[in-house]
Amino acid sequence: MSESTSVSPVVRPMTPADLDEIVSIDIKVLTRPRPEYWQMKLDIVEKHPQISALVAEIKGQVVGFIIGGASRWEYGVPENIGWIDTIGVDPDFQGQGIAKLLFANMTESLKENGVDTMYTFVTRRDWRLLKFFNSIGFQKGDMVNLEMEL
Repeated sequence: MSESTSVSPVVRPMTPADLDEIVSIDIKVLTRPRPEYWQMKLDIVEKHPQISALVAEIKGQVVGFIIGGASRWEYGVPENIGWIDTIGVDPDFQGQGIAKLLFANMTESLKENGVDTMYTFVTRRDWRLLKFFNSIGFQKGDMVNLEMEL
């Protein structure tokens, strides 16, 4: 399941040059290509400095990524709230603490900008992802997800 490595991951800012490797990880995780989606995400990251986007590399290969940021009062959420939009780790490198490392690096940056609380959305039945977020300190929050079929 996980590729053993004695090399520590290097965390750095995401760049447009990372697109192909991010898409490759996304395909491994979701089993379908979404290059246009990821191009749109990278375009947004470049234009909005309050968004934090990082990748983890091992031996020059992108093995994980995280995108999040600080609220700017969207939906009435105050500026001290941060959020995780997307997090992904290549399945060959999962279980090695890469997602936790990416999260720690992102939150350090957000703390410096006044963020003291983090939000994210997880599908209620995604036990693996819920277990991960619980392991880094997330718990059920006060916000309610509303939906309506059209």
